[in-house]
Amino acid sequence: MKPLYVLNGPNLNRLGQREPHIYGTTTLAEVEALCRATAGAWPVVFRQTNSEETLIELVHEAIDEGAGILINPAAFTFTSLALLDALKMFDGPVIELHISNIHKREPIYHRSYVSMRADAVMAGFGAQGYAMGISALIALVGKNAGGVEKAISAAKPRIS
Repeated sequence: MKPLYVLNGPNLNRLGQREPHIYGTTTLAEVEALCRATAGAWPVVFRQTNSEETLIELVHEAIDEGAGILINPAAFTFTSLALLDALKMFDGPVIELHISNIHKREPIYHRSYVSMRADAVMAGFGAQGYAMGISALIALVGKNAGGVEKAISAAKPRIS
């Protein structure tokens, strides 16, 4: 199985400390563990970077190696045409994820370049959204491969 790529943008390495009233107290390490547990036997490449260049390079890696991308591009969501262009080269499913509901926040957070490519957008579920996103990504990958039931049973989602 090709791996699922979970890509995280700037400042997400500070989860659990950064604005807990918006992002909660779950750390990025806990999010990674949640993603891996939800994916079950499905391999996961989990990465975080504060660099736009590195995030684009990770998308390029996923183009060559990955089955699907779950991406929380953070601030690059609203600023990066280069990230959009990279994601447009990916043939598999892409899910855009945000911990907070970006549509309830300031207007600067309402226009996502990434949404122009994403197959689905998730926002406002907190850190638990990652588990939901992994389950949804597995379903989309399975649908593209013609085996939704097989893909979902391989994942053994553990959403609590």
